[in-house]
Order: sequence, then C-alpha cells, then structure tokens
Amino acid sequence: MAAGNAPRVVAAGAIGNVLEWYDFAVYGYFATAIGHAFFPEEDPVAQVLAAFGIFAVGFLMRPVGGALVGHIGDKHGRRVALTFSVAAMAIPTFLVGILPGYAVLGVWAPVALTVLRMVQGLSVGGEYTTSIVFMVEHAPSDRRGLIGALGCCGAIGGILLGSATGALLTAVLPPDAVASWGWRIPFLLGLLVGLAGVVLRRSLADGAVKRGESHSPLRETVQRHGGLLLRLAGLSMFNAAGFYLLFVYIVSWLQLADGVAPAHALAINSTSMVVLLPCMVAMGALSDRLGRKPILLAATVLAFVSALPLFWLMHQDRHLLVQAGQLGFVLSVGMFLGTQPTLMVEEVPAAVRCTAIALGYNVTLGVVGGLSPLVATWLVNRTGDDFSPAYMIMAAAAISFVAALGFHERSREPLEANRF
Repeated sequence: MAAGNAPRVVAAGAIGNVLEWYDFAVYGYFATAIGHAFFPEEDPVAQVLAAFGIFAVGFLMRPVGGALVGHIGDKHGRRVALTFSVAAMAIPTFLVGILPGYAVLGVWAPVALTVLRMVQGLSVGGEYTTSIVFMVEHAPSDRRGLIGALGCCGAIGGILLGSATGALLTAVLPPDAVASWGWRIPFLLGLLVGLAGVVLRRSLADGAVKRGESHSPLRETVQRHGGLLLRLAGLSMFNAAGFYLLFVYIVSWLQLADGVAPAHALAINSTSMVVLLPCMVAMGALSDRLGRKPILLAATVLAFVSALPLFWLMHQDRHLLVQAGQLGFVLSVGMFLGTQPTLMVEEVPAAVRCTAIALGYNVTLGVVGGLSPLVATWLVNRTGDDFSPAYMIMAAAAISFVAALGFHERSREPLEANRF
C-alpha cells in the first residue's frame, strides 16, 4: 500500500464498522421510542423488551452473514464483499427511519422491522471481519498491526458517534418530539455514512482474482480448516465477553449494583471508551515490534489476575474509583482488541481468509457476546454476588489464552497474497 493511499484504505475499511456500531448505539439509545412506535399499546417494559428482542434476532444473524459475506470476499474479491455489506447496512438503517409504525401498518410494522434488522445482521456478520482482512492485506508489512487496530477502532468510534447523536437530539428537542419523530433522524443520517462507504469502496483497487467456479470457500473452510475455526472461536472469547460485559453491560451493572445514576454511568463508560481508542492503536503498533502472541498472552493474563480487584474498585461509592476500575480494564481489552485482528489475518490461508475469520469470530461474538449481558444479569440475581461478571471475564481470558498458544507468530513473515 502506497503511503499516500493509506488514509483512503483505512477510511474505506473502517467506515462500515462506524456505521454498524452507530446503528447499534442509536437503536439501544432509542429502544423505548422504537418499542412505542412499532408495538401495540401494552406495558412499556414489554415494549422495550420486544424492541430488544428484534435487536437480538438481527444479532443472531451474524454467523449467517459472516458465511455469506466471507464467501463473496473469498470468491469475488474483498471490495465486492465490502461494497455489498455497507449497502446492506445503510439501506435498512434508512428504511427503519421512514418505516411507518404500528398505528399505520398494524402487525406488519414489527414484521417489517424484524426483516430489516435481519438484513442488517447479515451485513454485520461479514462487515468487520472482511474489512480487517482488506485493510491488513493492503498494509505495509511493518505496519500490519497498526492498520488492523485502526480497523477495529471503527466500532468504538461508531458507538461514540451514535451515543453523541442521541444525546444531542434529546438535548435540543422536546421529549414529546423525540418520542414521536425525533428518534428517526439518526437512522436517516445513517444513509449518508453508508453512501460515503459505497463511494470509498467502489473506487479502491482489489487485487483478488477469482478462482474456478467450483471453488467453495465455505466448504473448503469446514472440511479442511476445522481446527483453525475452533482456535479462532476460542481466541474470540475474551473479545466477546470482555467488550460486551465491560463496555455494554457495565452501564446497567453500575446502576443496579452500585446505585450509580444513569447519566453518571454513561459518562463513566463513555470516558473509558474514549481512552480505549488510543490504547488499541498503540497496542496494534506495539505488536509490529514485539509480535502478536506476546501481547495477546499478556492481555489475557492481565485480565485474569486483575478482574476481581478492578470489579472491587468499580463497586466503591466514589465515582473516581469506579472510573479507575473500568480504566484498568481498558488496558487489557485494548491490548487484545488492538492485536487480535492482524493475528487472525496472518494465520488464515488467503483462499478462505474472509470465510474462516468470519465464521470463527462471529459464532463466538454472536453467541457469547450476545448472551454475556443476559448471563451476567442472571448470575448476579441468582447468586447475589455482584462480582459474578468478573468470574466470566476470568473464564473467557483463560480460554483465549489457551487458544492464543495454538497460533504461530507470523508478524515477521510475508503475508500470503489474496490471489487464488
């Protein structure tokens, strides 16, 4: 990748992740208004649960989307797959913004919303993994870790952008306006991000060359690389449990376990996520010097030994200590998230790279990531132990540590070209 083309490649690769997680944050932020718009008048809590239920349906489509978009990326080229995935996210996001509610369409309103979320789930399943493949394949050999980390930053940036958009709207519009029509504005704006992604990606060169028509990346992955899939899934355990427990579920945990006000809990979490961005970039760059495995192994060990002390800090009644506890997790999570993408790309053969990474990563993210907040809530309620999430973090870190041991260190080796 030429130095002058690097910013364009990074922007093209990361913009889909920004849109994906922007939508994630906006949907969660306005779940109450969405539940009221698309479900019949009933208990307000039931409406919110129904809205999040449809959100979960889209989430569970991730493995299917990973297989689909990964297949396209390995068979027809990374650029084609990425153009498809960003369009499949942007168009449904826009349509959610203009979709009439239950008062107009009746039962077809929630049905249509479910279909749109399923299409988005297909896109999400292949977007992140295919984009990091594209970015790392185009990166200079001595900056693959840095470029992979920048791709991962798109997710955090999207969450922060979505939260900021929601906060701005609720600040400038009356509550009644937000509930009736204002919540639709962020979804409509998502189309602009999607169009920018399509333009950026369509203009980029793609070195992939199609193999014979009989080539089936999915079949080849399952038949010949089963062990690799298991290692990728195991490696992703800490990513899934760590991120969703420490930066999604934690807002609810702070409110329920510590009695922290919602606004303060969101502020603490947002501050930590802002710090997480440079941490991930720094660790990705460091992996170009020290290698991927040492940093991944150190991250999982650090998470294992620090989980209980850091949760103890977050259980204190001073916001400064709570913030310090979550910032402690930023180091181990940032080390891991900033390094994992490049290791996965370096470990997988080029002919099945998009498919294998999408399957191994998304099965874990879809199941473990999707269920971790629910399981943590159940454990805290069932056992009465507010530190239950810490034990989940420790278990996930141990599994990822063992999986990381099974990979080779290839940071000094040439990357197999994405030509078949």
